[in-house]
Amino acid sequence: MTRVLVVEDQKDLQQLLKYNFEKESYDVALAGDGETGLAAARRMKPDVIILDLMLPKVDGMTLCRMIRQESAVPIIMLTAKKEELDRVLGLELGADDYVTKPFSVRELLARVKTVLRRARHAKAPAGAARFGQLAIDFARYTVSVKGKAVALSSKEFEFLRALVGAEGRALTRDHLLEKVWGHDPSLEIDTRTIDQHIARLRDKLGAESKRIVTVKNVGYRFETKNA
Repeated sequence: MTRVLVVEDQKDLQQLLKYNFEKESYDVALAGDGETGLAAARRMKPDVIILDLMLPKVDGMTLCRMIRQESAVPIIMLTAKKEELDRVLGLELGADDYVTKPFSVRELLARVKTVLRRARHAKAPAGAARFGQLAIDFARYTVSVKGKAVALSSKEFEFLRALVGAEGRALTRDHLLEKVWGHDPSLEIDTRTIDQHIARLRDKLGAESKRIVTVKNVGYRFETKNA
């Protein structure tokens, strides 16, 4: 059974989400603060986390960063704040999606199904690979540069997986949308979102970021050879 962890301090919203997720046959766990949420994430190993931004004890941004250091589990953040800065910070810390309150439960369920479908149908490469000082373990969802662990969101990891799996071929932005988001038209994702995720991925890869090459008027490719 698919495991969903809801970290939300509003009791009525907790119960609303629990009811709707259980109707879809998910196994649901609830946490009302950041400390409890972190403990639950470590204990139950959820398939997806619904994470509120404003939480007591440990706020959602901090909790997102802590979870991302340990796991590539998909994280969808909930917030009452509409400022673009909050949204950007959430995504940079490793969130995979961002929903502003008030929101449609149907939309949230659709987004959850999309990230789960993408994670479950991720194809090869599998195992481990090394390119210069970049080491990737596709089975464990871990990445390191110069021996130092790099915390990627699940979407950033899937971008990297898709590019490496193309074996040097250029991938269009539309192809990357299909590979990473499952090409769900209801999400209406702008292809510029690809560029934003690639920019964050490059930033995190540091010295090895040059391996992600922009192909003008096409998209991106991954350079396996050392310069």
